[in-house]
Amino acid sequence: MTVMKRRRFIQKAAGAGLAIGTGLPSLCADLSAFADTSNLSRIEARYYQKLPDREIECQLCPRVCRLGDKERGYCGVRENQGGTYYTLVYGKACSLNIDPIEKKPFFHFLPGTNALSLATAGCNVNCKFCQNWEISQVRPEQVYHFDLPPEAGAQEAANRRCPTIAYTYTEPVVFYEYMYDMSRAARGRGIRNAVVTAGHIQPKPLEDLIKVVDAIKVDLKGFTQAFYKNYVRGELETVLEAIELIARSNVWLEIVYLVIPTLNDNPDDIRRMSRWVVNRAGPGIPLHFSRFHPQYLIKNLPPTPISTLEKSREIALAEGIRYAYVGNVPGHPAENTVCPKCGKTLIERRGYAVRSNAIKGGKCRFCEAPIPGVWT
Repeated sequence: MTVMKRRRFIQKAAGAGLAIGTGLPSLCADLSAFADTSNLSRIEARYYQKLPDREIECQLCPRVCRLGDKERGYCGVRENQGGTYYTLVYGKACSLNIDPIEKKPFFHFLPGTNALSLATAGCNVNCKFCQNWEISQVRPEQVYHFDLPPEAGAQEAANRRCPTIAYTYTEPVVFYEYMYDMSRAARGRGIRNAVVTAGHIQPKPLEDLIKVVDAIKVDLKGFTQAFYKNYVRGELETVLEAIELIARSNVWLEIVYLVIPTLNDNPDDIRRMSRWVVNRAGPGIPLHFSRFHPQYLIKNLPPTPISTLEKSREIALAEGIRYAYVGNVPGHPAENTVCPKCGKTLIERRGYAVRSNAIKGGKCRFCEAPIPGVWT
């Protein structure tokens, strides 16, 4: 590999949104030999039904796209070819990095450790406030990508001593087959799997995914269907059903609520949402209230006032949520994990860094109250 080719790869990758700047520039450069924008996969997709006249019906997400020959689903990364449905992004990573697990964010899942984080192009929703729109709201031909088969990804995590692989940045549901197979390969090496998703998925594929992953963080975008219709182009009820299903399983669950000024910050909605989480998912599920910053298609609103985040957290705590956090405000005391029984600080954080951890054997070191999570 020549120096010029490496430089060209990095320049193209940066322009396409490839995550190379905060952890793995050398890794992405090493993989540049495999980069090819025309090299799409042709692996048969799961969860679809064949129909007459070479039509198919996708049954992966609630859109249930019905497609004729040569048509793609809403996600743009799954295509009907002659009556057989194919995923075009299997093994085609467009973003690869090593991140702190707190960045996802997971606060009760292996705190202080790193995750090999990856994504392909595509998404099955269209959030007007998406922070990764350069790779989520495009077709795979528009993004520079490279080959990273499931076994190679699992081995890379082992080589980098990452205890977790995180499927993140875009929407892992649209690269379901890739994620599923890599999760199985990772488990064979003792590596765990964490999914960062909007939860826009049908029950059957979610039930199957739960069998091979260890943690799922769901981005609950709002708590009204009107917000989902106007700003997400998705279905709230589907996401709530996914949260309930995950909460009933053995997979660790955390929820993030991005608070956007004037759009989904109504205190009554926050109260209803918090009450729903307590009753349907459980009071021990961590609930993160994250700060919005203007981007993509919503640039006319200011960043979320910190006072709004604090008020949202207070409402959640009052409704029975035991672990409510403020996110995207480095240094805020509500980044810390506090024992709900004795009130002592158990995990002290600043941004993505864990400064101290007083959870021992899944319990508070001071009063021995059990603290839900995956700690070792």
